[in-house]
Amino acid sequence: MKLLTKGLLERFAKLGRQEDSSDPVVVAKFFNPTGAGTWYATEYDPEEKIFFGYVSIFGDWNDEWGSFSLDELESYRGQLGLGIERDLYFGEKRISEVMPKAKL
Repeated sequence: MKLLTKGLLERFAKLGRQEDSSDPVVVAKFFNPTGAGTWYATEYDPEEKIFFGYVSIFGDWNDEWGSFSLDELESYRGQLGLGIERDLYFGEKRISEVMPKAKL
């Protein structure tokens, strides 16, 4: 499955940088179907193939805002050879709606 679609790329471009927002919009959610890890993407730089967003690996004090790479998400293979997936049923939401503790 392709992690980014033309529609998502257009939406990231339209929203642009959200650094001035205390409650940015999460455009896409990625997850590890066989282990820990959820990535909530709020920004994307298509030239660098880098997202910015909130990363929750274990749902604890290690969760943080930061950058993560599309290439790394696409190249990861976990148990049974499964890779990172995009949540196809995730609709755009403010970070406070999906991860209240993540609000800037």
